[in-house]
Amino acid sequence: MSRVRAVLFDRDGTLVEDVPDNADPQRVRPTDGAREALELLRHQGLATGFLTHQPGVARGTLTEADVRRVDARVDELLGPFDVRGVCPHGPDDGCHCRSPEPGLLLWAAGRVCTGPEGTVVISGRVSDVEAARRAGAHGVLVPTPHTPPEETAAAEHVAPDLLTAVRAVLLTGPPRGHVIADERPLEAAYNHEQEDGRRR
Repeated sequence: MSRVRAVLFDRDGTLVEDVPDNADPQRVRPTDGAREALELLRHQGLATGFLTHQPGVARGTLTEADVRRVDARVDELLGPFDVRGVCPHGPDDGCHCRSPEPGLLLWAAGRVCTGPEGTVVISGRVSDVEAARRAGAHGVLVPTPHTPPEETAAAEHVAPDLLTAVRAVLLTGPPRGHVIADERPLEAAYNHEQEDGRRR
């Protein structure tokens, strides 16, 4: 079994509440479980990062400076992150960084010196999970209220929430099965990972 070395998250809707075309750092709100999930990963020495699609830059409703300010606020509330990546293109621009194309994911994994086989992508967007598959990485869908039920049913790996996804990945490595879960109490998850770290 390959070892997970990096976990990349979709920014909006997964790590922070989804505010379309958000240019205001004060509107950034972490999602439930985001802080705890990231703390678990960093406790085990895994690299963390987030990726975001911001087509508003291509449309002219956002500037790249707006995106940087919001990213900095995410980092302030939930960081430090090892990598942050932005696709500023629109859906019809034909870029290689917009999911389901794997370009941005591969770039981010390279920035943290991790191959795709050691990278897990956690997102509420099936296009990000598909980008992970195309890259040779591992994708976990954490559905949001905007995720169509048919996409949830068709996804290879699904977790009911962000914290469960992270705890399961830490326990088993790359995700297994359609619905992944870790029902241990949070304290037990920390204790297990401490013991596991000592055995390595």
